Amino acid sequence: MKFSEFKYERINYEKLEKTITELLNQLQKQKDADGFIETFKEIEKVKSHISTMASLATVRHTIDTKDEFYEKENDFWDETSPKLQVFENRIAEICLAFKDKEKLYHYLPEVYFKKAEFALKSFDEKIIPLMIEENKLTSEYGKLKASAQIEFDGKIYNLSSISPFIQSDDRETRKRAFDARMKFYQDNEHEFDRIFDKLVKVRNQMAKELGYETFTELGYLRMNRFDYNQEMVANYRQQILTDLVPLNSELYKRQAKRLGLDKLAYYDFVYEFSTGNPTPKKDANGLIEAAVNMYHQMHEKTGEFIDIMKEKELWDLLSKDGKEMGGYCTSFSDYKVPFIFANFNGTSGDVDVLTHEAGHAFQYYMSKDIPIEDCQWPTMESAEIHSMSMEFFAYPWMQDFFGEDTEKYYYSHLTGTLNFLPYGVLVDHFQHEIYNNPKMTPEERKVTWRKLEKLYCPERDYSGCDILERGAFWFQQGHIFQSPFYYIDYTLAQVCALQFWARTRQKDETAFDDYLHLCSLGGTLPFTKLVKEACLIVPFDNGCVSSVVKQAREFLNKIDDTKL
Repeated sequence: MKFSEFKYERINYEKLEKTITELLNQLQKQKDADGFIETFKEIEKVKSHISTMASLATVRHTIDTKDEFYEKENDFWDETSPKLQVFENRIAEICLAFKDKEKLYHYLPEVYFKKAEFALKSFDEKIIPLMIEENKLTSEYGKLKASAQIEFDGKIYNLSSISPFIQSDDRETRKRAFDARMKFYQDNEHEFDRIFDKLVKVRNQMAKELGYETFTELGYLRMNRFDYNQEMVANYRQQILTDLVPLNSELYKRQAKRLGLDKLAYYDFVYEFSTGNPTPKKDANGLIEAAVNMYHQMHEKTGEFIDIMKEKELWDLLSKDGKEMGGYCTSFSDYKVPFIFANFNGTSGDVDVLTHEAGHAFQYYMSKDIPIEDCQWPTMESAEIHSMSMEFFAYPWMQDFFGEDTEKYYYSHLTGTLNFLPYGVLVDHFQHEIYNNPKMTPEERKVTWRKLEKLYCPERDYSGCDILERGAFWFQQGHIFQSPFYYIDYTLAQVCALQFWARTRQKDETAFDDYLHLCSLGGTLPFTKLVKEACLIVPFDNGCVSSVVKQAREFLNKIDDTKL
């Protein structure tokens, strides 16, 4: 079956409630491990169907937010998903109360019990109305961005399709395109502020209802941060600030020199070379074929994986009117397959999708047979290791995508990786400030963002762009609205991915084997243990960031970027 043939049906909640309640009553009565596991398997089948239907509704809604049927289904899941958490919590309570938990570990990984513990700490039936409101607000944010109709040179574009003009060789065109996109955010500033202000209040109220001082504590529980805390994250942010921000300042000066500028304006950062940014040399179909060839040559397992993705059409890659912004990977548990959602726009980001999101999808392909669905995907920071590392493992095949721009792509991709890290921890630091001070006004939030932005990204000069100078850049960052505290994860994973990159540079033949092993483990271990299983250094360890920065600096200093 192809994705288009996957059948969707809205679940009958009343019938489902009866079925799960009966199974949970059976589970609670089980005294021996074998009986417990058999009943648990029956519950997993029901949960698998629920998650598959929810994923189908989400994917088809984000592909076309104007589709009235799936808009109603999305609304249904916004309201129903929090109610399902009641069943999840009862499962968690029963599992944690089972006397011989050690006898279950061969089927239920130990980390599953940690997830159960965190689930109980982060939910109570009394916050269901607040969870429903949170879901509706995040959907409202996505729909607001998808509604963008940006007029530029007589044509209408969305937030994605205008990107090629923002990377134009002509500086004036870049400025006009950038300003046109930001005008959408300025015209809708009140709406973005209103949605986020409500989200902060709703999340803060949830935390208070559950007995926490701030949403930050609840946010860490919801992100399943089993083996690190706020202090460790703050220390890691300081490593980025100390070890990486100075290098990035050097790289931006090199960029300005390449472009013949005294300094970079806000619309210059995305334009890296006077000869133009690296761009794919093939259309969408050509890129897909190049990806199929690459994965066949990379490894037997990646070859099997990409054939399934292509045959079943498990992706929607082209940008179009009404389609939600961004890119993501999800899965359909009943079919044991992943799905990739993206918005191709003719930039190098199209290739990044075929490596980054495919890295997520490949990890799921490798761990899909782990019997517990909750342990097939790892926690977010671990999941991003697979995607970001795949971007680097794909380096030997970039000639097929970029042709004469290949070396330019290598330089651009690595510097982009380094430039991203301070921004990534900025997003994290900002969220800590917001949720630790929930009474901030919308204006105070913007002032806070701009203050932190100057700390982590001191090169950003927004003279001439009022909304950015006032501190609203973060309106564009969907994670801040839709997935609170989900962002430091990208940077932690990037530091791990850079270690894989360094190992491949050193001709370490075990690097990809360690990557395959990491993918096969799925979410059966917490973050720091997964990192060690892959023979990598945990990013929180002092010296980890400086070691990868040193190797990157050495590599980049050997390249004469003025000739690119």
